[in-house]
Amino acid sequence: MELADIQAALGSAQPAFRARQIYDAVYRQRVANLAAISSLPKDLRERLDQVFPLGMPTVERQYDSADGTRRYLLKLGDGKTVETVWMPAEGEADRATICISSQVGCAVDCKFCLTAKMGLERSLSAGEIVGQVLLAAGTAPVDRINIVMMGQGEPLLNLANVIKASRLLMDPGGMAISPRRITLSTAGIIPRIIELGREPVRPKLAISLNASTEEQRQALMPITRKYHLKDLMEACREYPLRPWEKLTFEYVLLKGVNDTDADARRVVRLLAHINAKVNLIALNPGPGIPFDTPEPLRVAAFQEIVKRAVPCFIRKPRGLDVYAACGQLKRMESALVPLTS
Repeated sequence: MELADIQAALGSAQPAFRARQIYDAVYRQRVANLAAISSLPKDLRERLDQVFPLGMPTVERQYDSADGTRRYLLKLGDGKTVETVWMPAEGEADRATICISSQVGCAVDCKFCLTAKMGLERSLSAGEIVGQVLLAAGTAPVDRINIVMMGQGEPLLNLANVIKASRLLMDPGGMAISPRRITLSTAGIIPRIIELGREPVRPKLAISLNASTEEQRQALMPITRKYHLKDLMEACREYPLRPWEKLTFEYVLLKGVNDTDADARRVVRLLAHINAKVNLIALNPGPGIPFDTPEPLRVAAFQEIVKRAVPCFIRKPRGLDVYAACGQLKRMESALVPLTS
């Protein structure tokens, strides 16, 4: 609930400042239960506890990686489960990144992603999206939190709830996370990209590119059959970036498929005239994924070509040994992938 939602739920019998007290307690103080809000009258606390449960997800399982990453399997109110990943920054005790999900499963069917094998079960509510952040941040609080909407699901296929969750996360009177610290990743739902650009409060945008030609992208990401690469790049060129903002393009490198020097040069041409940066991700493996991870030297060679024209970074995998890395979220019950350098 946003502040206005809480005011409406309390009704006219309660003074307006009560809603603010509740909002502050939930989002800024991060109380674990509404009955613990000591600034409220006892009868109101009891009513809130009975009628308006806090709605936080519960931890079904957690998997701790050797590198400090933690993967949570969270149970929602209807018994469905979804995954959230906590990644402490290396060498910075006061900073961490939380990777959150927007849907249970995913409908987009990218061929290199374990989550795609789940199909789509349902979209998350705004509360279920924000609840992941509240839970993960509450278990290991730090001063600086980055949020990436890159877990299970395609955020732009749940845009209304993602935007409401974004307002809650960014509200200076509540969680107060800067829009510079929240990134939404999409496979390229062009109409929703345009809608997102019109929102006054929104995360940064990342495009999951992963191919340098239309044919290649259609094979890897079937969604391209509906939203063509040429049209996607045009939407990116027209996207209304804020003065401080760049578009991020994510590129999963698959050995012998999309990782050649020619691919790198085509990526540079695709991104011409876009204020952008590129994050390269060497494939994170998983059972049933029909691709291999390229060698580090091949990844470095690809980066070298791209970075001559566009800022280009290699994203270091986190939590590989517990299936917590990018593209691995499929409610895996065990940790089978060896941790690699």
